Amino acid sequence: MNSKSVPSMALAAILASLAPVQAETRPAYGPQLEGFTYPHPVQRFEFPSQRQTVSMAFMDIAPEGQANGRTVVLLHGKNFCGATWESTIRTLTQAGFRVIAPDQIGFCSSTKPQAYQFSFDQLAANTRALLASRGIERATILGHSMGGMLAARYALNYPQTVEQLVLVNPLGLEDWQAEGVPYATIDQLYQGELRTNFDSIKAYQLRFYYNGQWKADYDKWVAMQAGMYAGPAKEIVAWNQAQTSDMIFTQPVVHEFGRIEVPTLLLIGGKDRTAPGANRAPADVAQRLGNYAELGRRAAKAIPRATLVEFPELGHSPQVEAPDQFHQALLRGLSNKN
Repeated sequence: MNSKSVPSMALAAILASLAPVQAETRPAYGPQLEGFTYPHPVQRFEFPSQRQTVSMAFMDIAPEGQANGRTVVLLHGKNFCGATWESTIRTLTQAGFRVIAPDQIGFCSSTKPQAYQFSFDQLAANTRALLASRGIERATILGHSMGGMLAARYALNYPQTVEQLVLVNPLGLEDWQAEGVPYATIDQLYQGELRTNFDSIKAYQLRFYYNGQWKADYDKWVAMQAGMYAGPAKEIVAWNQAQTSDMIFTQPVVHEFGRIEVPTLLLIGGKDRTAPGANRAPADVAQRLGNYAELGRRAAKAIPRATLVEFPELGHSPQVEAPDQFHQALLRGLSNKN
């Protein structure tokens, strides 16, 4: 045996032995993300919805220094939480904006209902009620991923309350069912969600979100999501995630883009290949889905008052992948809202 291979073999053995330990030390969180530290104090908005009282967690962060009188509402994606907006919150408040960052019902620090009819219309109504309770009549609505679908629905339902719409790699730029992706029942989705863990989340994000390039900074947000599946309420977390996956698949908003009246800023990472359901689609269908470089341009043409900013080398979460580049573009776009 080559003597130089011994240290390599020993190192491999050490790394292999550490892998289970690392997995064991990953955090487990409660059903409302108990144990995870948010970047700002979390408040709660309790309200009746669908014959039950639910609690919507949110952060309300005041501007630093000179306030500009504007509010930005940050809507998280399906695999994200309000906390994921940490660096964006800092950038916006330093620029004089008030920021509201909620966790939607069924997600993160908010109520996980055993029985709830999830729809983008319902989540938009919940968000509108939250803003009204905080005395906010008009705001810029900024949504990422699933939050982009919600933001679009919000702008369609409450255009008079939206100063500007910002969509960051939103889901729903194409209708997957119409493209040929077969339907999966909520029960089937639930069984898949029960198998979710840190490694499966990371593998999915590595493939679809970050173009095969991983940074250690991303682990924090994977651990946040995976911690709820590792905690005592795994089943209700998985059930709500299955329900909201069905909502995303069956409630397309792309066909209504022409009715969006408000000024809209599209911030699109061109390396994104996110396409819910592509894993169960025929190969020829899956191959053509999730081409965000093309989808972003198509959306910009469909939305009457849209401005498109492309990040050709970035993926699904440009605000996480390249925050400086993203925030420069965001602030420029917010300063030109007409």
